[in-house]
Amino acid sequence: MSEFRIHHDVNELLSLLHVRGGDGAEVYIDLLQKNRTPYVTTTVSAHSAKVKIAEFSKTPDDFLRKYEEIKSKNARNLDPLVYLLSKLTEDKETLHCLQQNAKERSETSSNTAASSSTNFTIPSTSTKMSMQELEELRKKLGTATASSTVQQSAEVTRKMLRERHNKKNPTMLNPVFPNWVYERPALIGDFLTGVPAVIDPAHAVGTMPLAAQEQALVEDLLYVLLGVDGRDVVAQPVLGRQSRSFIIDPTLDMSVKELVNRILPVAASYSTITRFIEEKSSFEYGQVNHALTAAMRTLMKEYLILVTQLEHLHRQGLLSLQKMWFYIQPTMRTMEILASIATSVDKGDCMGGATLSLLHDRTFNYTGDNQAQELCLYLTKAASVPYFEILEKWIYRGIIKDPYSEFMVEEHELQKEKIQEDYNDKYWDQRYTIVQHRIPSFLQKMADKILSTGKYLNVVRECGRDVTCPDAKEVLYTLKERAYVEQIEKAYNYASKVLLSFLMEEKELVTRLRSIKHYFLMDKGDFFVHFMDLTEEELKKQVDDIIPPRLEALLELALRMSTANTDPFKDDLKIDLMPHDVITQLLRVLAIETKQEKAIINADPTDVALSGLEAFSFDYIVKWPLSLIINRKALTRYQMLFRHMFYCKHVERLLCNVWISNKAANQYSLHSAKWFATAFALRQRMLNFVQNIQYYMMFEVMEPTWHNMENNLKSASNIDDVLCHHTSFLDNCLKDCMLTNPELLKIFSKLMSVCVMFTNCMQRFTQSMRVDSEMKRLTLEHGTMDGPPTKNERTEEAEKKRLTSKFLAEHVDALQSDSGFEATISKFDSNFSSLLLDLLDKLSIYSTNDCEHSMINIIYRLDFNGFYTERLERMAIERSQKAAA
Repeated sequence: MSEFRIHHDVNELLSLLHVRGGDGAEVYIDLLQKNRTPYVTTTVSAHSAKVKIAEFSKTPDDFLRKYEEIKSKNARNLDPLVYLLSKLTEDKETLHCLQQNAKERSETSSNTAASSSTNFTIPSTSTKMSMQELEELRKKLGTATASSTVQQSAEVTRKMLRERHNKKNPTMLNPVFPNWVYERPALIGDFLTGVPAVIDPAHAVGTMPLAAQEQALVEDLLYVLLGVDGRDVVAQPVLGRQSRSFIIDPTLDMSVKELVNRILPVAASYSTITRFIEEKSSFEYGQVNHALTAAMRTLMKEYLILVTQLEHLHRQGLLSLQKMWFYIQPTMRTMEILASIATSVDKGDCMGGATLSLLHDRTFNYTGDNQAQELCLYLTKAASVPYFEILEKWIYRGIIKDPYSEFMVEEHELQKEKIQEDYNDKYWDQRYTIVQHRIPSFLQKMADKILSTGKYLNVVRECGRDVTCPDAKEVLYTLKERAYVEQIEKAYNYASKVLLSFLMEEKELVTRLRSIKHYFLMDKGDFFVHFMDLTEEELKKQVDDIIPPRLEALLELALRMSTANTDPFKDDLKIDLMPHDVITQLLRVLAIETKQEKAIINADPTDVALSGLEAFSFDYIVKWPLSLIINRKALTRYQMLFRHMFYCKHVERLLCNVWISNKAANQYSLHSAKWFATAFALRQRMLNFVQNIQYYMMFEVMEPTWHNMENNLKSASNIDDVLCHHTSFLDNCLKDCMLTNPELLKIFSKLMSVCVMFTNCMQRFTQSMRVDSEMKRLTLEHGTMDGPPTKNERTEEAEKKRLTSKFLAEHVDALQSDSGFEATISKFDSNFSSLLLDLLDKLSIYSTNDCEHSMINIIYRLDFNGFYTERLERMAIERSQKAAA
């Protein structure tokens, strides 16, 4: 049971018990998580739990009776619930809480009843009714309303099932029986109880001789066994799902009455079976119940033949009550079993797989009773035929033809085109799902393979190819599971092989993944150099100022100029300008719960002006059926990896541009050599950090992980393995690239920000140095002129001064910042060093975990000579000394 499921179930249980949650709920959740015990639903554990509760209960008989009643309804989660209740009996604190809660509820309900009783008065009567008159009134009321109540409840159930089916299958409406089927109860074959039969005391059978009494009762019983009231034996109305009872003339001789009472259970069973056959033959109850009632109808024909033979003997004067009892005994066991099955199916409202589960369990429960087991086996085989026909179509062709919603696999209307549009779309998981209560218990172990087999074939069918399993054979129910298990295994292996071959060979899945790797994981280096050179000026603009068609054209040009031109799928690469920067996107995915990140997450994207570099990403067009593997969720992960590395590449280019600018600036100024040396050292450390991070991500994380994924894909046996390997590859890349850890992500983001701000500062200083040098050069050129200037010289001098003034005006801010340059560089150095030390400290903590072992490689790269380790140790000593002081 997952952690989410435990939270959900505990809160739901407490709400049903009217217990307030909060801290109490969390306590129970923690206890369940610490004491989870698998396999507690076995027969032994359930029986011991049942015994424990019966011993603890004040009314054990009521508990056991209720348990058997619920068990007869085929409730699957009954044993786990009983086990849970048995554990609750051992927890004194929980029991006290429940008792206190029950006491509060009883007080509340009593107060409510007292307040409501004040609004009503019970009328008093002056006359009293005797007990006999009261009993007769009850009988008359029961007789008048029983048949109509049963008929109305059956009608309501049928109507509900019909509406549910018609809503789900609007093109396949259930046929409706004409009204006369229900208005003519004589067609059912059961007792007519609308008009009560009255036994005339003047012609009581008890006044007749014993032999005559016996013959009269034989004739009555022959009628009663066929569902017709006799003269001295009358059927009572059935209330709810109870078994039918009979009234016998009280004047009958006791010995005759005893024999009659022995035979009447057969008539009661016949009534139950007949009503069950009539009701479940309706279209709304599904094909499995139809097949079951057809099998029961066949057995009932044998029963009717027996009654006919008994009638023949009676007409010959050769049938007595003793002989009837003798002949009826073998049939009594059969009728009892059939009636029990009918009652259980009726109580549990079983359809489809639930009916088969009940029949299968009955078959196994009768082990040792060969006759009863053979009977249940016959019924189960007959009822399973339509279910297995649906199963065969699903596992052999990938088609579901389930008009009455009985099959374990349920189809949902989802559009496969939305896989590329909706990040949360789960087509593969939600198009076809397992419905637990429809799974026959004998197919429970194979349910996942049955689901996967049909899904695999269905994908191929939706691509326009007709597939049929070559090993298709009829699946038959048997007590030996190996027979149909082998058939399902063969179908599963074929479906796995067909879909895997289809995706790998015809749809070139691996080639597609390599194409995505070229662009999203920067596999083609020359392509990115060309692309960034071409688009650098465009991407520096604000997102609203960028013209997407221009970017698309530049992308096309970069693809044609690089080795990516050999990629057959390069035309599927597209430009995507995201509404958030990469850090905000990652925080939205990780859902960090701090105030700072909440403000970022809740911020309106229109409030933040993004540059093209911050918003830029690639997108990729993937068509069905490859979109099952490369879906929107996977592409979003690729985008996060790409944007992360793309930003690193951008920072690297900025740092390299600073180096070029510094080289040019050194030609103009030599007096700032000390400042330049400090800035150069810091720039080199930043560049070393960014380059090592990129090398680590590309060659120590992505390449080895990709190599492992390709090897795993070659050995994959089904599409689920492919999905698992691909998802595992992306998850490992995101984790090892520090994109799933909020702490590391925040520190890394700050480091990148410091690097960008440093490059901006250096560019401004370089510009100021150029301005200063230009001023000195112009002063030297024009300050050494002898004599009055000529007209042309004056014009040229004025133009130079105008240009110089304009240049100085444009860079006055840079000139003003030059005075504090050394302090600024020192501050950048301090910030960068402290953040880098913090990152290494966190990486060393996470690398101690076996799951994070690859992160230790970046520590060795960034701290190859132990410089930062020494500083960390020194800082730790200083902190300990301060704490001691």
